[in-house]
Amino acid sequence: MKNFKITLKKEKEDRNKKSEEVKLVPAVFRATSKGFGFAAVLDENGEPGDEIFIPAQDKKTAWNNDTVIVRITKEKAADRKAEGVIEKIEKRNTEYIIGTFVKSKNFGFVVPDDRGMEEDIFIQKEHTKGAVDGHKVYVRITDYGTKKKNPEGRVVEILGHIDDPHTDMKSVLRAFNIYPEFSMEVADETDNIPSEVTEEDKKGRVSYENDLIVTIDGADAKDLDDAVSVVRTDNGYRLSVHIADVSDYVKENSPLDKSALDRGTSVYLINKVVPMLPHKLSNGICSLNQGEERLALSCIMDIDENGKIIGHKITESVIKVTRRMTYDAVAEILDVFGGDSNNNENRREELNKEYEELIPMFLLMKELSDKLRENRMQRGAVDFDFSDSKVILDEKDAPVFVGPEERNDASKIIEDFMLAANETVAEDFFWQEIPFLYRVHETPDEEKINKLLIFIKNYGLLLKGNKAEIHPKEIQKMLSSIKGREEEALISRLTLRSMRQAHYSPECEGHFGLACKYYCHFTSPIRRYPDLQIHRIIKENLNGRLDENRKMHYNKILDNVAKMTSAAERNAESAEREIVRMKHIEYMQQHIGEAFEGVISGITNWGIYIELPNTIEGMVSLANMKDDYYVFDAERMVLTGEKKHKTYVLGQKLYIEVVNADKLLKTIDFAIIGEKRYKTLTENSRDNG
Repeated sequence: MKNFKITLKKEKEDRNKKSEEVKLVPAVFRATSKGFGFAAVLDENGEPGDEIFIPAQDKKTAWNNDTVIVRITKEKAADRKAEGVIEKIEKRNTEYIIGTFVKSKNFGFVVPDDRGMEEDIFIQKEHTKGAVDGHKVYVRITDYGTKKKNPEGRVVEILGHIDDPHTDMKSVLRAFNIYPEFSMEVADETDNIPSEVTEEDKKGRVSYENDLIVTIDGADAKDLDDAVSVVRTDNGYRLSVHIADVSDYVKENSPLDKSALDRGTSVYLINKVVPMLPHKLSNGICSLNQGEERLALSCIMDIDENGKIIGHKITESVIKVTRRMTYDAVAEILDVFGGDSNNNENRREELNKEYEELIPMFLLMKELSDKLRENRMQRGAVDFDFSDSKVILDEKDAPVFVGPEERNDASKIIEDFMLAANETVAEDFFWQEIPFLYRVHETPDEEKINKLLIFIKNYGLLLKGNKAEIHPKEIQKMLSSIKGREEEALISRLTLRSMRQAHYSPECEGHFGLACKYYCHFTSPIRRYPDLQIHRIIKENLNGRLDENRKMHYNKILDNVAKMTSAAERNAESAEREIVRMKHIEYMQQHIGEAFEGVISGITNWGIYIELPNTIEGMVSLANMKDDYYVFDAERMVLTGEKKHKTYVLGQKLYIEVVNADKLLKTIDFAIIGEKRYKTLTENSRDNG
């Protein structure tokens, strides 16, 4: 933590009293809907770190993301964060907000979507742009207000009505400064990029055009940036991971490159993609489409019978994908042909007829994948084998299904092969001592690990070793011990929340979750800028162009690239979570008054969070728990009634009723009901058609 020792003279009657030394720190403020907030202390590089609790009365008029100066009033202790007071708002970082318009006779005001903003934004009549009640609007702030005066703004754009499902997407994109459109400059450059690989492009590259090569992706994927091939060798296996050579088309410092760096990543909003690169590249010349020649950067790995990588080469290549496969299709092939399956013989014949030349390779892929995964588990890599939330929308963007998205063997194969390539490339360039961009995942925060220990203790689980330097193998062992248990998904999800967020760095500092020393992102240059960045370095190195001047150049820019892309990734993930949350709320509006079983996923001093089997989370407010006065024990993470001594703990099953789902407040409200066994959400949905 970077501290500023500043002497502040207090105006007191006793002028002879000595000046008092005060500890002030720069930070970024994060507001909450409860009034209080947290200030993440900025280090010497401007990166946010330890958080300081800011009580509601001590935040001045700070908004989310404002840069502030905080005076620390209570130092951090083992059981709590440091506490402080905002002395000064150094910089306002919010110029525009998204909110819902409310019309009055002579003026209007906007209720911000950001629930950390307590004040509504006053809009003079001439600046409403014709907005009416319920319109989602994009507002420019003209006055940040004071404790006694509301902020003011002007409506810049009307995004749509709050009841229109399409409006959610527009609002989230605007709120997170994500723009689907590309500039004219980028469009002009893209127009000049060829749609096919030329003979000139292929010169000096290794050809794998005659190999059996497949892409394996989701059925709706269009930006196919990785393809794989596996063959049996005398010593074991040869795994070829072919990655789209985007850098051949996106030249450094071109308008296209600057746009890609600014975006940092593609953003996936359920049924829509905001690509990092224009469609002509992401879905066209860069995408490894079936039967079409494509330029690639290939990592060819020789692997022994035990799944250990014993040799590799990285080369520029030309490939032609034999077949575009989906996860579901490959998973079915593995199920039908991969063991003691008693599947319908007719289906076996149908699959054999369609995929005859590929089936042996898929079985070999599964064999190799199992060995690679087992080796990772042996060294202690943490495998969070739980499902993300899957949301299906209709043509109007309204949710028609919410449930866990299952992983299958085919998706695990691709994951294992991509991890192998990423580790291999990272280790290669680390030992060459070449400027590079790594994917870093640090040891978990001690405070979060402590909370996890308290939680898993309820299930008779523990983590051995020093909680300040916990080894990933201990976490992996704990997760392995609950495989198949009904609480597996909850414990896995809460364990993941206790981890630090991975980021990009020019320094190779290891990856805690994967339990490895060397890791980078090499395999997705169509949708991630760091992959594109290291492809340039790799190619310059392969072609003998990485001289001292170019190394100095990369040493100069990589730190900034790492910061920009890490920030862009966090922003994209926040946007993706936000739209999923909005669709969860919209979905639960169809189930108000219905009762379901859930499990306690979080406890605070304002309520109990409950997750349903379909991954949707809502809250029971303590204010609405009228049967007793409940006290929250933060250290033990237990809620206890003072009179009846009824307790609520993490992981406990409850039966709840859906009371409300409010898109404006962004809340799903539950009420605890009796112990009667109620229908599941799936059964209720079926009954309702």
